[in-house]
Amino acid sequence: ILMLAKAKECWEQEIEEREAEKSRYLAERIPTLQTRGLSLSALQDLCRELHAKVEVVDEERYDIEAKCLHNTREIKDLKLKVMDLRGKFKRPPLRRVRVSADAMLRALLGSKHKVSMDLRANLKSVKKEDTEKERPVEVGDWRKNVEAMSGMEGRKKMFDAAKSPTSQ
Repeated sequence: ILMLAKAKECWEQEIEEREAEKSRYLAERIPTLQTRGLSLSALQDLCRELHAKVEVVDEERYDIEAKCLHNTREIKDLKLKVMDLRGKFKRPPLRRVRVSADAMLRALLGSKHKVSMDLRANLKSVKKEDTEKERPVEVGDWRKNVEAMSGMEGRKKMFDAAKSPTSQ
């Protein structure tokens, strides 16, 4: 309990010292603003100056914030790389990219080789008429087929039909 009380006292003293340091620093850096006795145009000029200074400080704050975000991303990437070096292999997510065959050849051979390769020209063309001629279409009464397969006799026919190709 005594240690906690001492730690609390030190912490409160540290907060007071920080506040005193902050007020001293601000008093050094920022002069007091004298607005009494100024005309309207002088006040407007003063406001314009203050707005310009605020813009400059805001731009600096934005730049510093962007640098901090960039640094935290780099640190995170380095941590991931260190984890990968320790034996945990982590595969990066890959994106699918559509590239034509000509673009692949240009990438592999360089820009000096201008080889054009149409892979679709080498594909076989299949006509629909040929496929329709090859397989004859049996058109029959579907009810006869259902009646023939119903009951135990139909099941026996199906069993024999399934059994016959394997027995050959």
